[in-house]
Amino acid sequence: MDLQLDGKTAIITGGSKGIGKGIGEALAAEGCNLVICARHQDELQAAADDLESRGVQVEPVVADLTDASDVDKVINVATDRFGPIDILINNAGTAGQNGTLEDTPIEEWRDLFEINLFAVVAITKQVIPYMKKQGKGRIINISSENGVQPYPDMMHYNASKAALTNLSKALSKRYAKDGILVNTVSPAFIQTPLVNSMMRQGAEDQGISKDQMIQQFLNEDRPHLELKRPGDVEEVGALVAFLCSEKASFIVGSNYRVDGGSIAAM
Repeated sequence: MDLQLDGKTAIITGGSKGIGKGIGEALAAEGCNLVICARHQDELQAAADDLESRGVQVEPVVADLTDASDVDKVINVATDRFGPIDILINNAGTAGQNGTLEDTPIEEWRDLFEINLFAVVAITKQVIPYMKKQGKGRIINISSENGVQPYPDMMHYNASKAALTNLSKALSKRYAKDGILVNTVSPAFIQTPLVNSMMRQGAEDQGISKDQMIQQFLNEDRPHLELKRPGDVEEVGALVAFLCSEKASFIVGSNYRVDGGSIAAM
């Protein structure tokens, strides 16, 4: 399917690995030029080199999106190199440390919200005027199953992702008339480097194999994940690429779950 994205420019936050990298691969396959940002130079450059080998132009930008000057830098690099900004993928985020309400310091809540919500607000505020001037654009916010189905040991993460999903809906209501379509994608238990590291550590702590650890996690922590396996970043990237395309021109304000059936509610 030709998604008619050839030559479009996409900014992907948290684009150096995991879901962000998978989205970059999907958009590169459709011919998008990419601006990817992340905090770590080595990982970012490696991702840029790989994506550029796929025949598209890639501009890596080392940036901490909780820093206003770094947000400005990402926007300036994108517009100087490519001109119009057609797509914004707000993927950068963190899960923080698991814990109870009592043993999670309020500073950890604030730090997590700075990354998962306020950084999204900051860069979206910068991008919206460009898209309004063009009369079109796509914004995809990467949330999580936790935003709809909260887990008790991840309260601050749950709340931040619920807020992001709510923000997405509000943005979609406000800017659809300007041709800017905002949607949310909510993955669950995707095989990212972070998830793989957690599974390896859990396996090591218990003296079991990584595969056994994954099955234990599925059985005990994600009993409603009906496919009984982790997802792949490619499965998220494919959906995001579709939502960025003209094929999805009547889709706005939706929250798409890439979760293997993990969310138990309708």
